[in-house]
Amino acid sequence: MKKNTLIKNITIVLFLLPWIVGFLFLYLQPLINSMYYSLCDYNVISKPEFVGFKNYINLFTNDDVFIKALSNTLYMIFIGLSIDTVFTIFIAILLSDKRIKGASFYRVVFYLPTLIPLVISSILWIWILNPDTGIVNGIFRFFNLRGPGWFSSPFWAKPGFILMLIWGSGKAIIILLAGINNIPITYYEAAQLDGAGYWQKHLHITVPVLRPVIIFNILTSLIAIFQSFAESLIITNGGPNGATIFYSLFLYKNAFQYFKMGYASAMSCIMLVIAMLFVVILFRKPKGEK
Repeated sequence: MKKNTLIKNITIVLFLLPWIVGFLFLYLQPLINSMYYSLCDYNVISKPEFVGFKNYINLFTNDDVFIKALSNTLYMIFIGLSIDTVFTIFIAILLSDKRIKGASFYRVVFYLPTLIPLVISSILWIWILNPDTGIVNGIFRFFNLRGPGWFSSPFWAKPGFILMLIWGSGKAIIILLAGINNIPITYYEAAQLDGAGYWQKHLHITVPVLRPVIIFNILTSLIAIFQSFAESLIITNGGPNGATIFYSLFLYKNAFQYFKMGYASAMSCIMLVIAMLFVVILFRKPKGEK
């Protein structure tokens, strides 16, 4: 009996071994190295020189670009992600309605943008939101209206990236649709008997029941926003006037353009702490919930 248990445990460990090795060498070791380098003056070429918390102090006291990058990223989280979440829930509810003809076609339409490579979609949006020749401003001109400057305007650049965020939210919509289809229809029937209208049923049944799914979508989008830098690098390179210098783009510039690897490591550790704070807040149970 003991021999069979031992063989079973060894088998389990062997199956888990590739994941354990991958976690140790591809995740845990780089994380520990990053924490150490964040306390060093390190330019990749020479050996790290321990400087304590100097990098962290400089980030928050002497680096206006860091504060700008952090504020731009938080703007995309609090404003952009909020708009994107409301949009995805609204579209998912509409597409779950069996009375809408061609719902399957619309699902494909919303999902297709997620299949386009990032570089190509970035170039596409440069063309779409071009102030002079873009489609969007062309529509404004058709109605004798003046269109925004979009990526060439410090005020409209971030809303342009929010449009890109919404455009690529097909995966979140599909996940929400799967969640909606798993809600028992008896909930809606009971609400209808109580006199609830169409949107009342979704507001008081669909949204609360989908809370775990919504949190999952918010969390994955949050991580994607913190990690995104290619779009701003390709479209604006952080401009105009630093309006789109997002956190990961500034981290990338410090690490691979300025070769301030210790400085960039400090930024990555700060980003990890901020992301963990958001995770804790998202997973907090509402008051009164057991």
